[in-house]
Amino acid sequence: MNTEYTARPLPTTIPEYLDQLRAALSGADLAMIQDALYDAEEYLRSELAEQPGKSEAEVIAGVAGSYGAPEEVAEIYRETEVTVNRALRPPRPPARVVPAVAPAVVESAASPAEPSVAAPVREPAPRSLLARFFGVAMDPHTYGALFYMLLSLATGIFFFIWVVTGLSLSVSLLIVIIGIPVLLLFLGSVRVLSLVEGRIIETMLGVRMPRRPAYTDRSQGWLQRIGAMFSDGRTWLTMLYFVLMLPLGTLYFTVATTLLSTSLALVFAPLVSLFSNMPMGIWIDGVNIGNPFWLWPVSVGIGLLLLFGTLHLARGIGKLHGAMAKHLLVRL
Repeated sequence: MNTEYTARPLPTTIPEYLDQLRAALSGADLAMIQDALYDAEEYLRSELAEQPGKSEAEVIAGVAGSYGAPEEVAEIYRETEVTVNRALRPPRPPARVVPAVAPAVVESAASPAEPSVAAPVREPAPRSLLARFFGVAMDPHTYGALFYMLLSLATGIFFFIWVVTGLSLSVSLLIVIIGIPVLLLFLGSVRVLSLVEGRIIETMLGVRMPRRPAYTDRSQGWLQRIGAMFSDGRTWLTMLYFVLMLPLGTLYFTVATTLLSTSLALVFAPLVSLFSNMPMGIWIDGVNIGNPFWLWPVSVGIGLLLLFGTLHLARGIGKLHGAMAKHLLVRL
């Protein structure tokens, strides 16, 4: 075990352990920090429940060798996150080999100089502006973002109805005893739905989102758990996100369908005009005044530019929406 870790005394309580782990993970991805805190708290509390005769300090000292000190756990999570990110990263363009400059060799009488060959350095090949513009089609997250824009209308309607109906029903039933479990189930469902939305965002948009919920102490009573959820800012920010998904989903769906239909219509208009009775040409007040041949490649060219521009727009919207979702759904 690293002496740097053992030099610092172990925490004596679970909250202190979590605070040290959070401090050790400072600067890391917030979603990864939430997962690490959930795993640590769940493991420590399960160990504490299995050893009722021991204090928190004794349990933490006992599991320090198997689970690790906060700094050790933080280092493991950082290394695992780097490995996973490298495996999930989209393929890069082929790199070019640049010969490295061999170090100077000092010749002496006792040791004659020997030729040394420096290892070549591989660096990414520069990409032209055209390659970057059309290369968006090679990014799988581009199509994921485009599909997310089309799907967001349905998810936005569902999230909005769920929050408005669930919140109004739960609050109205608080005057009777059944309102407490209904409210607890609704708040729990909001957290579950936030995890589902997070998995959709991570899969389609490529933005790291939590894979575990915020830990809830199951030993607390209903009123304590409801109070903890009400005082947790993540609950209200998650509801705000679900409400915002209705106008955002409508906007995303409208933009995606309009641009896709327009660009594809321009690309395939010459084929439709060639193999059908629908002539392509310049229309004024419903009258086709001409069908010049030069209009066909112009239509295809404009349609392709608009199509790739739509892909870039979808990728940009995906990044912006992923950043907003992380800000609202991940709070520590």
